Amino acid sequence: MAAYEKRVRAKLTEYGCYFHRHGKGDHDIWFSPITKVPITVDGEIYSRHVANGIMKRAGINYHF
Repeated sequence: MAAYEKRVRAKLTEYGCYFHRHGKGDHDIWFSPITKVPITVDGEIYSRHVANGIMKRAGINYHF
């Protein structure tokens, strides 16, 4: 299984998104300047579908 969390965080940072605060459990809240909405990022992402959903919510046209 491929873990996507580091790649997702790197891609979010590349597009100008930034860490906002810690959420519940191992979740972090990021903010997207593209869509102007907060994004929940799990500490462990094992599904490319979840990773792609985060990219979509952030307004980033990138697919894993």
